[in-house]
Amino acid sequence: QVQLVESGGGLVQAGGSLRLSCAASGRTFSGYTVGWFRQAPGKEREFVAAIRGNSPNTYYADSAKGRFTMSKDDGKNTVYLQMNSLKPDDTAVYYCAAGGLLINIADYRHYNYWGQGTQVTVSS
Repeated sequence: QVQLVESGGGLVQAGGSLRLSCAASGRTFSGYTVGWFRQAPGKEREFVAAIRGNSPNTYYADSAKGRFTMSKDDGKNTVYLQMNSLKPDDTAVYYCAAGGLLINIADYRHYNYWGQGTQVTVSS
């Protein structure tokens, strides 16, 4: 069992940056896939980025490539999503999630644990 808490959302202008944090308690991230997803009103939950606990490789949705960077701090049991060059279309509630190592990392239905979400709003 793992509990996840996101933070770092807010209101920024287009072109600005935010860094989201996801802190875990209960168990460490080392045995999990950890992903970031987002959901805007009226839209399906969308994959953003992910990392597996047994690999340093990170994976990104096409919408995030070149702008977003996922990282982790093992000592703090925390993962981050650095978001640069933000666009109004990035506006959504952002969630971190954890699942098994062998799951389809881009499918939210494969994740077992979810944080409460943090709102990101990008103004034009």
